Amino acid sequence: MSKQPSQKPAPKPRPRPALTHQVRIIGGDWKRTPLPVVEAAGLRPTPDRVRETVFNWLTHLLDGQWSGVTCLDLFAGTGALGLEAASRGAARVMLVEESQAVVRQLEATRDKLKASQVSILRGDARTVAQGLQRRLTGPADRYHLIFLDPPFHADLLPVMLPLCADLLVPGGYLYVETEKPIDGATLPQWLRGWEVVRADSAGMVFFHLLQRQNLHVIEA
Repeated sequence: MSKQPSQKPAPKPRPRPALTHQVRIIGGDWKRTPLPVVEAAGLRPTPDRVRETVFNWLTHLLDGQWSGVTCLDLFAGTGALGLEAASRGAARVMLVEESQAVVRQLEATRDKLKASQVSILRGDARTVAQGLQRRLTGPADRYHLIFLDPPFHADLLPVMLPLCADLLVPGGYLYVETEKPIDGATLPQWLRGWEVVRADSAGMVFFHLLQRQNLHVIEA
């Protein structure tokens, strides 16, 4: 009886990041595009309903003029906030994310959308913001809109808000998600100098649009 030649074992497939569910882009050129949610520690995508409310606020405040807007998304996760801005016509969007698996998914999504105005930087949000702060030379290095959605209970806002203040153009907007409401009547010390322009909640998520006080016009 002849002996069958041994077969080489099939190569093991490369592991892919686990996907838990999807969110979607609400409006603009990529409306209804699904964004996969990678299973990663601390990843908490901004719900569709919250983003719809926030971008209605922003579109009103910007008079619909997204074409001159530059955005920085410091805890990008799925990229839902930054990609939503790009979908609506933002000129430049930087997504900052620390997780390698999440960055790979962001890069795949960007390539699929052919979103040349979107850049992705892997790194710690605080370190990246400090680096951007050190390299500031003029208005072109600042942003009209910054998204700040850090992991809850990490106490990052007292550190991040001063950095964001430096990185915003005069009159720029800062979006913040928190586990507690920001009460405009009793602001903590690290919120001094900021004005709560809009605020709302959905379940256990409180979301706010902030602006430096006495500055009300976004400059292009």
